Amino acid sequence: MKTKKQNIILATKILFVLFTTIIIAFYLFRDAVLQQTIAKVSHEMKMDYNSTFTIKKASFEGLSGLNLTEIALVPKNADTLFKIKKLKTSVNLWHLITGDLQLGTLEVQNGFIQLVKKGKKGNYDAFLKRDNQTPVQNEKRDYAHFAYRIISKALNLVPTDMILNNLSIRINDNGKKTNINFQKLRLVNKQLETAIRVQTNTFTQHWKIKGFADPRNKKADIRFVNIDTGAIKMPYLDERFNLKSSFDSIRLNIQNIDKDGDELHIDGFMAIANLKLNHPKIASKDVLLKNAKFDYRFLLGSDFISIDSTSTVQLNKIKLHPYVAYETEKDTIYKLKVNIPKMNAQDFITSLPDGLFANFQGMKASGTFDYKLDFAFNQNKPNQLVFDSKLKKENLKITKYGEANLNKLNGEFVYRALIKNVLQRPVLVGSANPNFTPLDQISPYLRKSVLTTEDPSFFSHRGFISEAFKQSIIKNIKTKKFSRGASTISMQLVKNVFLSREKTVSRKLEEILLVYILENNRIVSKERMLEVYFNIIEWGPNVYGIGEASQFYFQKTPLELSLNECLYLARIIPSPKKFMYQFNDQGMLKDFAVKQELFLTNIMFRRGLLTPEDTIYKSLPILISGPAKSFIKFKIQDSTQIKVDSLSVDDEFDL
Repeated sequence: MKTKKQNIILATKILFVLFTTIIIAFYLFRDAVLQQTIAKVSHEMKMDYNSTFTIKKASFEGLSGLNLTEIALVPKNADTLFKIKKLKTSVNLWHLITGDLQLGTLEVQNGFIQLVKKGKKGNYDAFLKRDNQTPVQNEKRDYAHFAYRIISKALNLVPTDMILNNLSIRINDNGKKTNINFQKLRLVNKQLETAIRVQTNTFTQHWKIKGFADPRNKKADIRFVNIDTGAIKMPYLDERFNLKSSFDSIRLNIQNIDKDGDELHIDGFMAIANLKLNHPKIASKDVLLKNAKFDYRFLLGSDFISIDSTSTVQLNKIKLHPYVAYETEKDTIYKLKVNIPKMNAQDFITSLPDGLFANFQGMKASGTFDYKLDFAFNQNKPNQLVFDSKLKKENLKITKYGEANLNKLNGEFVYRALIKNVLQRPVLVGSANPNFTPLDQISPYLRKSVLTTEDPSFFSHRGFISEAFKQSIIKNIKTKKFSRGASTISMQLVKNVFLSREKTVSRKLEEILLVYILENNRIVSKERMLEVYFNIIEWGPNVYGIGEASQFYFQKTPLELSLNECLYLARIIPSPKKFMYQFNDQGMLKDFAVKQELFLTNIMFRRGLLTPEDTIYKSLPILISGPAKSFIKFKIQDSTQIKVDSLSVDDEFDL
């Protein structure tokens, strides 16, 4: 027993002596090690990044303090990337010996970091180059382990006590300049306070970040506010992306970052007040979200990254629980689930962001609803896409319409198309218009043809076709662009009568909500919707409605149209102003148009919409006899040649 105790004491003494020796050796040779380290970093910067890294003076202070002056990183033939006049820091010696760099204190005086782009070249390009090493096939990354390691290293570089004076972050993107100057930053006793001056080509503001920050325990609660009056404007985005954005305040709270077994948990919340956005792709006016909060719970495992369904997003009075996941266990799978618990319909309407749903302003509703969305996309099996959208309503009823009064579709009204923000001539939808055509006065062939090309299940769906949405999503993901839509006649009708043709997020969201209200509250019958649709859609240059179209092309009434004429009119609906390109220089349909017509005919045969008797005169060519023929250029061949001044020419003219 005595021997064992003596061995323990002896081992402890040896370790103490060894540790002391290491400390003494480090203390004696640290200046040489420091200079070697600086030289090594300088060499790596030159060889790997073609940049010059210099430190004018470097020295230790005490056991763990380090003083550096005139630190600079300058890429070759480019602007300085960063320069710091004076930097003073201390490190945790024990962590440093174990290979884990952890800053204790940091003081920075007078410095800048700048990103400069001239033409297509930036002073940071060398540091963005990709690693040329060939990746190991089938190598999987443990997301939880990787993220926890990166977060821990990053937080270790955040000192427990910090003082920054006059440190600037400068951006110059081909003359689009932004300068964020930290005039003062203090992190003392876990309390953070700053004074920041922001200057761009268009505005100057003074910001403040204040709150609680504890990097060692991985906790923080900080707020971002404006010292000046008015909202905080986001710099650079307006000039670079034409995105004007501002807000009153942002709060970020990190409550917990913890690795429990194979899973990493990150919990907290983010909140923003009076977020204002303006961009041509979002809406035609400012979009204002008064209050938004995200109570988040991120989960990361060895083969997944997710936002847990216990998270909550609150937009004014709307609360929803999102579930977002990226999984790589077997296949690469993207998942999205949204759950809006039971809520009052009126609370939903009043919570919609101002400017995003202009046609809903003033609308009132009664009843309640809840909503669930389930979406999943397997990258290796795209055709197995899951898209399930369910809305459950109780006594849901629109008691007052907003800007878009859907009930007007039941009576006479004046329709004016809006093209590129220019109102077109008025078209009266009603019997007082001689070109207005009731549904029963339109050729059955045209009704069948248009429904086949535009919306085969129009009379059975409630505004949307789930399968069409699925196929649209699959096609758009495969092509990595918006190459296919899923628009129904109901959606086209709402878009034409109540909305503009602008391609914005606002317009699309309004279209979806208005179509749902129109179809699910039985405001207008399907027959009336189809009748209005036939009488307002564009069928050529300044040609609106089937009454005008049948005269424009064939000098007939809509009821007199032949099968071939109806097939033609149905095919040109997507691009009516380009109808003339369907014809060759002999005035006959081009091969591609003939193939489209045959394809459409075969579909209608398979669906039982046509019989062999219907196609008795199918072989007859299309004859454009109305005013439309003046848009078509073609030659009339004559075997008789005309001699003019002894020159032989063919007679060529435009009809």
